[in-house]
Amino acid sequence: MGLRAPLTCTHHLSLNTSIRVSENSISELEYRHRRNMFTNSRRRELTDEEIREIFFNSDDEGDYNTESSGSDSDSEERLPPNLVSLERNPELGEGDDDVEENPEEGPSVVPCSRSEGPVPVEEVRSSDWRTAVDFTPPGPGIEFDNSISGVQNPPETPTAVNYFRMFLSVETDTRDPLNKIRNVFNALTSAFKRSFIPYKDLCVDESLMLWKGRLGFSQYIPSKRHRFGIKFFVLCDVVTGYVQDMVIYTGATTAIEGLGVSWSVVMTLLAPHLGKGHVLYVDNWYSSPMLFQHLLHQGTGACGTVRLNRRGMPTFPKKMKRGEVTFRENGTQLAVKWQDKRDVNFLTTVHPSSMAQSGRLDHFTGEPKVKPACVLDYNKKMGAVDRADMITSFVDCARKSTKWYKKLFFHLLDTAVLNAYTVHRKLSGRHFPSFVPPTEAQGQSTRRHCRVCLYTTQRKRERK
Repeated sequence: MGLRAPLTCTHHLSLNTSIRVSENSISELEYRHRRNMFTNSRRRELTDEEIREIFFNSDDEGDYNTESSGSDSDSEERLPPNLVSLERNPELGEGDDDVEENPEEGPSVVPCSRSEGPVPVEEVRSSDWRTAVDFTPPGPGIEFDNSISGVQNPPETPTAVNYFRMFLSVETDTRDPLNKIRNVFNALTSAFKRSFIPYKDLCVDESLMLWKGRLGFSQYIPSKRHRFGIKFFVLCDVVTGYVQDMVIYTGATTAIEGLGVSWSVVMTLLAPHLGKGHVLYVDNWYSSPMLFQHLLHQGTGACGTVRLNRRGMPTFPKKMKRGEVTFRENGTQLAVKWQDKRDVNFLTTVHPSSMAQSGRLDHFTGEPKVKPACVLDYNKKMGAVDRADMITSFVDCARKSTKWYKKLFFHLLDTAVLNAYTVHRKLSGRHFPSFVPPTEAQGQSTRRHCRVCLYTTQRKRERK
C-alpha cells in the first residue's frame, strides 16, 4: 500500500496560492479603478491631497514626500511608478479653461485640433432628419488655401546607394503579407506625398491589378474589368489625377485603423489632409452619415452615393415618378433621393438642396434636363481613380510572371510614371483635361462615348 501525502499540505498549498492570486487581482483592479478615476476627472492640476486620495487612499506622508526640496531627479525617484509618467507628461494635468473660442467662426462646425487626441464619433439618428426647403449645409467651416497646392520642391536626386537600400534584404516582419515589397511600397508612397500637395477636391476609390495566380489576399470584384487581382484603395487629386496615396488590401492584416474597413480606409488615407477644408468624393461602399459627420467635425466635407440601409439614414418614399426628387436634412447633412431610370441616393455636406441644368435636352419635351446639384458635381469629380487606371493601361510595362510581387512592383512603377507625367504637365503649364462628357450645347451627339474614345478626342483637341 502506497504512501499518501497529508491532505493538509496540499490544502495549505492551494489555499496560499489562491490567497496570493486573489490579492494580486484585487490590487490590479483597485489600481485600474483609481487610474480611471484620475483620467476621467477634469483635466486640471491636482493637489497633493487629491493625488493621495485617488492613488493611495492614505494619510501617511512619510512614504511619498513630493515637496519641491531637492533636485528634480530625486523627487522623481521618490514617486511611485504610476506617477512617474504623469510627472514626465505635464500635459495630462493641463486644464481646458484656458481655451478661447473664436467668435468669428460663429455656429459653424469647427474641427478639433489634432493634438487633442481622437475625435469622438457622434451618432446620427434617423429621427433627426426632416424635409429640406432651400437648405444649404454649413460645410467644414474652413476655407481651403489653394495657394499651397501643387508640385512641391522635388526631393534630392537619389544615389545608387539609395536605390540599393530599397531592395536590400533586411529584417522584416514575416507575418506581413507584403514583406517582400514593403520597403519599395513605402518609399514610393512617401515620395508621392512629398512631391505634391493636392487641391481642394479629393477622391477615394478602389483599383484592381490583374492577378489570377495563387495568392491569399487576392480579391474578386465583378464590376472591374479584370475581376480578379490585388485590390488597392487609392486617394487621387481630382484636378490633376495625381495618385496621392494608396493602401493594399491584404485582409485582416491591412495597415489601417480599427474602425471597420470602409471607415478605416477613408480615415487612413485622409489623415494628413484633415482640418484643411478638403472635399471628399466617395461611392456608396464608403458613405455613411456617421462617417460624414466625423469628417465634418475634422474640417473636411464629403459627398457621395449612399445606401438607404446605412445606420442613421432617413426614410424616403418607396415609389416615385421619374424626375421627382426628395430632400432631407438634419442641420449639417443633406440626403437626396432622385428618381432617374432607377433610384439615385446621395449624401452630402457641401451641396445645397437645389436642381441645376445638366446641359442636355429632353428628346420628348425639348426642355433642358435638370438634376440635383450634388449629382452633377459628383459625376464630374468622382472618376479620378478610374481615369488613372485607364491611362496606365495604355502603357503597362508589366510582363507575365509567376511571382505576384514582381507584378505588383511593375504596377507601382506604372503609377510612379503616371505621377511623373502629371508633375511634368503641371510644371510645363499644360491644361489638364476634365474628361467631362460632351454636352448638347457644344454640338456633340448624345451617344455614349467610351472612355478610350473620349480620351483620344481630348488629346486631339489639345494638339490643335
